[in-house]
Amino acid sequence: MSLETIQTFLGWCALLNIGLLTWWFLMFWLAHDWIYRYHGNLFKIPVETFDSIHYAGMAAYKVGIFLLNLVPYLTLAIMR
Repeated sequence: MSLETIQTFLGWCALLNIGLLTWWFLMFWLAHDWIYRYHGNLFKIPVETFDSIHYAGMAAYKVGIFLLNLVPYLTLAIMR
């Protein structure tokens, strides 16, 4: 497997992960009440805790995208 193939793979992974993170944010923003009602019935948590869990999850996912997709992609781009 060549470095170019790996770089292309990492680029597509980053693009898909950024798209998923964007979808998560938009759904959380636009359908917050519906999502909270669904999860609130399952877990009985207050809105503040629900929001904190989602924001922390989005932050962790974003850090993962940077560390596991974008940094290796940019490193391979610099090496070329």
